[in-house]
Amino acid sequence: MTAREERSTTRKLSFREELRQQRWDDHRYYHHSRINQSLHLFSSICFMTTYTLLFLDPGAAALLGWIFAMWSRQIGHFFFEPKGFDEVNGASFDHKEDIKIGYNLVRKRVLLAIWGFTPVLLYTVPDLFGLLQPHSDRDGYLHNLSLLWLLLAGAALAFRTVQLFFIHSVQTGLVWATKILTDPFHDFRIYCKSPIHLLRGELIDPMIHVRHGIDPDEADAEASPVTR
Repeated sequence: MTAREERSTTRKLSFREELRQQRWDDHRYYHHSRINQSLHLFSSICFMTTYTLLFLDPGAAALLGWIFAMWSRQIGHFFFEPKGFDEVNGASFDHKEDIKIGYNLVRKRVLLAIWGFTPVLLYTVPDLFGLLQPHSDRDGYLHNLSLLWLLLAGAALAFRTVQLFFIHSVQTGLVWATKILTDPFHDFRIYCKSPIHLLRGELIDPMIHVRHGIDPDEADAEASPVTR
């Protein structure tokens, strides 16, 4: 058990401290691959663009968010992130999946399967059981599909948040929701140099900062150790 984990078990963390804890664990456990980190950088740019488009064109935002931002992010986890024993954290892959606060690979498969089924559902039930105005052309279909994808994104976020209320605590659920919504900005900051490392031939982050207890949130992944 790390000093940080020991601290979390001795007293209740504040909202900000738990947010930092969740981000730290997410980085050190699930983002070892430089390809995955680089894909997260691309995804973060797409998501930040999506946030802007939400106020201008929600339909385009949904399409960009799911097709480019979400898939680029998940491809990194499914295909490039190591699945063996994590020497840096002394944890097996199965253990990391079991303790993941958010959507682990099993839950992600379910969510992406639902997402993949939505175009078929909308095609066979154009009015979505009375919730939508039936489409009459391709543009109408894409518009309704984008609305359905926005609904699915919100439902997925709300479902896991409420689930965490009961599994952990209300604060943990709210912290996780905050983390998810702000991840694009955080990922952009800590993974902006990952493509450079990748071009140099470094496929796996040596995680030296993790070995020395240097939190990217507190030291930009290169500065002084975290105050434990």
